[in-house]
Amino acid sequence: MATPFNFTLPDELSAKEPPERRGLGRDKVRLLVIDRRSGAVEHTKFEQLAKFLRKGDLLVFNSSRTLPASLEACCTAHGPCVQVRLAQHLPDDSWLALLVCKAGDPFGCGLRAGMHLDFTNNLVGEVFDRDARIPRLWKIRFSKTGTELIDLIYRIGQPVRYEYVSAPWDLDYYQTVYAKEPGSAEMPSAGRAFTWKLLFELRRRGIDFAYLVLHTGLSSYLDDELDRSHPASEEEYFLSEAAATKINDTRAGGGRVIAVGTTVVRALESIAEANGRVQPAHAYTRLHIGDAHELKTVDGLLTGLHEPEASHLDLLSAFVSAEKIHAAYHEAIMQRYLWHEFGDLNLII
Repeated sequence: MATPFNFTLPDELSAKEPPERRGLGRDKVRLLVIDRRSGAVEHTKFEQLAKFLRKGDLLVFNSSRTLPASLEACCTAHGPCVQVRLAQHLPDDSWLALLVCKAGDPFGCGLRAGMHLDFTNNLVGEVFDRDARIPRLWKIRFSKTGTELIDLIYRIGQPVRYEYVSAPWDLDYYQTVYAKEPGSAEMPSAGRAFTWKLLFELRRRGIDFAYLVLHTGLSSYLDDELDRSHPASEEEYFLSEAAATKINDTRAGGGRVIAVGTTVVRALESIAEANGRVQPAHAYTRLHIGDAHELKTVDGLLTGLHEPEASHLDLLSAFVSAEKIHAAYHEAIMQRYLWHEFGDLNLII
């Protein structure tokens, strides 16, 4: 029997370009609203978001900035050329990366520990062993570190792009307007539709904002079987004292904490105490949230529309039953909503 998350998504419902390239403003995408209590569905535009919020609510954003995390390199001694998709910055200043060969076997081509990768601008990466948890990822240590490496990545890299995206769009299309701290392999896309105008309007209505940082990893390892197994990627997050205070004060005052993105949910629920309070933290999380998880801090979620069998759908089931999600997604497909990072959005509240 098919699971509630095993649905068919027509190819034409993948957003192939940013809304701005379709003649729309960022905040003119569609919004699918699901009522947590009843499961009732409403169809509207994202610019109408304030209609579903109230004075005293707190939106919590992920202010991580997207890296152009796709790099080109060739192995020394006339070895294969590869695409290097950065996945995660590790505490020892090395990186996990997906290495995709440019010809032949997409993952083989003689890759092995000890190889050196030559990038442009005199950047070299040494390849170490495969990751124990996600064997498609290799550990790499670069010849440059810190801000020098990040600055170089911004000069030589390109945004990670999947086959449904029609062209190599500029990095600016993969940033939220409020992004600050560089580190995400892919855009924390739930907040992409916010404009400064809309943010100012929400603030005028008494809706407050807080920011945390969680550097997102890769959403796909280009391996269907591995992707379906939902390996728990370990992602770095940072919650400041100011943000923790706002969250705790909102809950104490009867307001709702609304996460902008599944990354925010994972970070907050990783550090939430039994009573829902949070403390400042800088750590890594591998928390997998599903229908058995009792939400402690987060009351609502703004997120994108997720493809069949994606792990994010498990997380949604902590807010509303899988059957109600399935019914809402069926409506979204019938109404021709668009999926993926440049697509439409879903508010569960």
